Amino acid sequence: MLSLLADPTRARVLYALDVVEELCVGDMALALEATEDAVSYALRLLRTAGFVTSRKDGRVVFYRLADGFPEPLREHCLRQLIELSRKPVDEG
Repeated sequence: MLSLLADPTRARVLYALDVVEELCVGDMALALEATEDAVSYALRLLRTAGFVTSRKDGRVVFYRLADGFPEPLREHCLRQLIELSRKPVDEG
């Protein structure tokens, strides 16, 4: 479970869904400045783990946090994002 949250993209996806409540892959990719493929893969893993649920509206699939998503995990995601934002960016 914790290995799922260790990935920055998955942590950001969870945080975005906590803030906005429901998003489709395209909107989430734009908001997170990530590729749709990366967001889709993160959502697939999170859905398999039971952290995220989806609903389809026509051809668009919307994702949200699963009911009963544990509050400590939300807090962990937020702390991870804060820590990631403090790390200096390597300039290659």
